Amino acid sequence: MKNKNFTYRTLFCLAFLLVYSCGIEKYIPEGEQLYTGAELELKTASELKDSKEVNTELLSLIEPNPNTKFLGMKPALFFHYKAQREKPGFLYKFLNKSFGEEPVYFSDVNPERIEELILNRLDNNGFFYSRSTSETVVDGNFASVNYTATLPEPYVLENYTLESDSLPIYKEIEKMLPETALVKGDRFDLDLLKAERARLNNGLKQKGFYNSQEDLLIFEADTNQYKNRKFDLFLRLKKDVPARASIPYTIDSITVYPNYSIEGDTLPLTEENVTQIDSIDFIQNELYFKPELLESYLLFNEGDLYDANTSKQTSSRLSALGSYKYVNIQYTELDTTAIDGNGGSLAASIYLAPLTKRSIRAELQAVSKSNGYTGPGILLSHTNRNVFNGGETFSVSADFSYEMQLSNSSNTNLTSIAGGISADLIIPRSIPFSPSRFKYAVPKTKISLGVDFLQRSDLFTLSSVNATFGYTWKENKYVYHTLDPISINYSKLSSVTDEFQTILDDNEYLSQSFEQRFIAGLLYSFTYDEVSDLDKETPIYFTTNFDVAGNMLSLASGGSNTIFGSEYAQYAKVDADLRLYLRWEKERTLVSRLYAGWGVPYGNSSTLPFVKQFYSGGPYSIRAFDIRSLGPGNFYPNSDDDTTDYYDQSGNLKLEANVEYRFPLFSYLKGAFFVDAGNVWLTGDYSELLDDESISTSSESLFTDGKFEKDWLSEVAAGVGFGVRLDIQSFVIRLDLASPLRIPYLDKNERWNVPFFGNADNNMTLNFAIGYPF
Repeated sequence: MKNKNFTYRTLFCLAFLLVYSCGIEKYIPEGEQLYTGAELELKTASELKDSKEVNTELLSLIEPNPNTKFLGMKPALFFHYKAQREKPGFLYKFLNKSFGEEPVYFSDVNPERIEELILNRLDNNGFFYSRSTSETVVDGNFASVNYTATLPEPYVLENYTLESDSLPIYKEIEKMLPETALVKGDRFDLDLLKAERARLNNGLKQKGFYNSQEDLLIFEADTNQYKNRKFDLFLRLKKDVPARASIPYTIDSITVYPNYSIEGDTLPLTEENVTQIDSIDFIQNELYFKPELLESYLLFNEGDLYDANTSKQTSSRLSALGSYKYVNIQYTELDTTAIDGNGGSLAASIYLAPLTKRSIRAELQAVSKSNGYTGPGILLSHTNRNVFNGGETFSVSADFSYEMQLSNSSNTNLTSIAGGISADLIIPRSIPFSPSRFKYAVPKTKISLGVDFLQRSDLFTLSSVNATFGYTWKENKYVYHTLDPISINYSKLSSVTDEFQTILDDNEYLSQSFEQRFIAGLLYSFTYDEVSDLDKETPIYFTTNFDVAGNMLSLASGGSNTIFGSEYAQYAKVDADLRLYLRWEKERTLVSRLYAGWGVPYGNSSTLPFVKQFYSGGPYSIRAFDIRSLGPGNFYPNSDDDTTDYYDQSGNLKLEANVEYRFPLFSYLKGAFFVDAGNVWLTGDYSELLDDESISTSSESLFTDGKFEKDWLSEVAAGVGFGVRLDIQSFVIRLDLASPLRIPYLDKNERWNVPFFGNADNNMTLNFAIGYPF
């Protein structure tokens, strides 16, 4: 009852604060009126089919925007006024910093200027000879403006014609004209005309017209042929256009400097330092990059017409090699005084300034993993760029870390020591395919070999060897692929304590997941990422992973469930992660996320390998619950052994949803409110394991309570919370405080919980992590 009273008092205080924020009139300075916004009325001569679009466009011109409202009140403005007092207090300073707005007064409004902007925009949209008026409405200390726009019939397109002559540029424009977006009956629209001019100029830049510019193209509208509101559109070049701008250019020569110094010590053309491949000259004193390999990254050849897009793509490909810090393609006009009107010539020079060949790096790290283990680590790495004079990068790295699981459960005593050494060779081409087959970006081939060990306190030591051979490539600006046709992992469990052996003996499901020592298969990942594009207000992030293991080993072993004396895993696993971002001013972002993953064991496997299973809870999942403290389903371990609980609670199906609102607090300190929901379940037939007479009661409960069935929605866990993040140039230290909203392992009529004030045993969970949760 006490908790409920506290909740009611809190809600009453918040409601009182909102109501009190209505009383802002007393803060308005004498002689000022608070601007409350504007209305716009459109008066048209006849029905306008796109009146909503026109109205929206005109409304965007009306400025400034009034202070925001919430339920008819202006709390953001109220917080600002209260923070201006001599002693505002921490609460109002915080609320003003996070949500406050400076007042917008009527003295900041210029109705005459808005009228001019409306008329100008109407002219640009074909509504010539429109009228715009305004009326100011004053109500005590408040003022608003009513705008009226009177629109005549718009002018519409009848014919679109090119005024051409014998210049080569007109022939190319004529070829591109049928693809125009301008259609008979379209209303005159200046933005459409600008877009058409940009389209034509881009097309000319791809057809050899090196000196083409948008402002050399002119549109003329003629209304004299019609009594009603129609116009003919004519396209032509400006008068006195320079000859260089109206002819196509051909690439006459290509020279590449693979070892160029930015200081400018360009080598002279001599037989000693020039290598010619397909008429391309490569100049380097000593071999830095093999010319026959570098040539395959160039997308243009001698005799080709100049193409701006091809030049840009070539520059991107060379930059993606990873060997150069500076890539510059320059064109020089040849014989410019002897242009005959048919075409010109260009000399292309490609300057490539190498990165430092070798580098050594040592890092002290703060490690935070999705399984809740956090602690210090050290990383040492050595990198050799262009190791075989073909852009290859070879790196060797070693790491060591000591980690402890930070949570509010008794599992906080779990610690681990981890380390390993790995070697990677990245080849900037797709073996065995030629780079010339890929226009946007050349795939990179990656060969990796590594050895790792993991020692869990008082439990076991897990040693593993892994090797991969695969490709990574970008399909376009947003799409990224990873394909590992060969992925091998062999692990060996050793130093098993009596405690952990008891766990394995009592849980056949867990025991089988650890026995699958050999994992060999294919991995594929697809990513669509708009988040890095800061110009997008609503970017999307989507990634999906496919993991198939054991098929080739089954064929190689003749159907046996072992190879080289070790049991191998057979399974198929897929997961998908979709994130939607909504950004607006003051670095505020609303992020929503949906995640789903499913793994199916088959063949000689009845369970997924332990490292491939899904789990829920923790700083990167449902933050109101500790690591692996959820699921599967409504399962709740009855054992007093918390270590057993930790390994029991995983599944082969996972569903999760998250919503998080992020906002700035002070400088590098950010805040967030969030809601998380989800769980893991078991799917498939585990009757053989259930028929085992030695199965423990806890394990039997795991299979029955953890099964995914039609009432799965009632087994979804949910939690809410808030957090602070120290974000310094994308390095993020995060603290999130969360509380359960719904607890799936309780009785059905007891699963809902009042966050932070309810009676749940784990009513608050503090999560410490590095990086954002998603």
